[in-house]
Amino acid sequence: MSSAQMMSLLDRQILSILAHDIRTDLGIGDAEMGLLYGTVFALFYALFSLPLGRLVDGWVRTRLLAICLAAWSFFAGLAAFASGFTLLAISRIGVGIGEGATQPAANSILFDSLPKSRRGLAMGGLGVGLALGLGLSMALGGIVAEWWDLRYPSGTAAPLGFSGWQFAFLVASLPGFPLAYLIYKLREPERGAMEGITSKKDPAPFKASAGVLGAVTPGSNWFFLWRRDAGARQWLINLGGLAVILTFCTFMVTVTGVFSPRPMLDFGSFSLNPHVLQWGVFGFGAFVVLNLFQSFKLTDKPTFHVALNPSLIMLMVAGGLQTAINYGIMGFTPSLLIRHFGLTTAEAGVQFGLLSALLATIGALLAGPLTDFLGKKLGGRGMIVLVLLSLGISPFFGIWTFSAETTTDFYLRYAVYSIILTLWLPPLYTLLLGLVLPRMRGIIFSTYLVIMTLLGQGLGPYVVGIVSDRNGGDLASAIITINWVAPIIVVLLVIVLLRYRRDEDSVLDRARRGGEEV
Repeated sequence: MSSAQMMSLLDRQILSILAHDIRTDLGIGDAEMGLLYGTVFALFYALFSLPLGRLVDGWVRTRLLAICLAAWSFFAGLAAFASGFTLLAISRIGVGIGEGATQPAANSILFDSLPKSRRGLAMGGLGVGLALGLGLSMALGGIVAEWWDLRYPSGTAAPLGFSGWQFAFLVASLPGFPLAYLIYKLREPERGAMEGITSKKDPAPFKASAGVLGAVTPGSNWFFLWRRDAGARQWLINLGGLAVILTFCTFMVTVTGVFSPRPMLDFGSFSLNPHVLQWGVFGFGAFVVLNLFQSFKLTDKPTFHVALNPSLIMLMVAGGLQTAINYGIMGFTPSLLIRHFGLTTAEAGVQFGLLSALLATIGALLAGPLTDFLGKKLGGRGMIVLVLLSLGISPFFGIWTFSAETTTDFYLRYAVYSIILTLWLPPLYTLLLGLVLPRMRGIIFSTYLVIMTLLGQGLGPYVVGIVSDRNGGDLASAIITINWVAPIIVVLLVIVLLRYRRDEDSVLDRARRGGEEV
């Protein structure tokens, strides 16, 4: 499972180390790179993680993960043939769709393979996979791209006419195919065995998955409401919610357009304002979330009641906001090192990539056992304290880090910052999945992925990109800016700390309220 996580970050994150070369080669700005890195990926990742998450709960998880891994590897390699924004966007769409099953499937498999006392360590193991994928994406991307460009300098006939960044995408995609085969052959664990909760076999998982896709996709969701005989109240909630979302997104297009005017994006025969694309995607995703909760209400009331657990929702939002900080940092730090500290692509990839991998691995290995220890001694409250400590003090270290004036100073500060920042993920994921029943883990974690993707990958890189463009390419100050969501995260976590035990004890009652036999 860690290997699948590693490959997902490798194919997703490699864009960040190649961004400077792509930007130069294709003549696009930081805002457009933010769209590719975050928004375009986020739309399809968010949408398809929901039906794939439902399929995780009903079908063979190892097979699903293997198929999706092969699919996203193909689309990652497709970026090698891009000569403009459009094919890069298509590549990111395919990677986003394929990766939608990764975390729900991996987490569900691990939770059914290990007892409760060892799940923090398992989440730490997944964190190691993410760290290795992050580091390898930058090191591999930087080294391969620079090697290729030195071997075939400008004016030399390179095979297939590839630039270094194009060849790097191709190389990064190849390991996914043999790994997909190995995962396909893995044994499927028994669902719910570790909790002693028997999960009935899903008679039609693909039909249910398609139903989720139809229920949440804007447009087809209205057919779903009609078929389910939704009452006037549900129609009012849906259409009223859509009106609020459209009003908000229209307002934000105007505000961000004035703040950072950008040239139109060319999609062949038509052009589109990048701010319209950004907020259109955000609005689309917000409407998907509304549709999802309505579909729970009409088709799966136990999941609906469990999903409305206040601690669960606040943990999802806190994780999403923190992910905005993380993706804002990781998406543009390699470009910062190249642009402001004068490193080459290979130097930035190797130095920052390997350092990030090492630090994230250390953090994950510390956080996993620490999560289990605190969970055993203090229950959920102990894990919340760990998340609160990590995310409460990390912004101060982030501001300190990105105020560095030399490369050495930056790396020393970043080492401290990164260790602190990596402590939050294993306990937060353990807390989230501890608030749901085994049969709901796939779809609930996919719900978290939608919220996390919209707030994190959908906004973080975009905000950093437009702030940088407005400030003449000052990436350091732009990255610092994204840390100002931290006070909201702290407030949410304090509230969760005060009520988590009560909300944890209410999970079975919430499921029974919806008709679940547990």
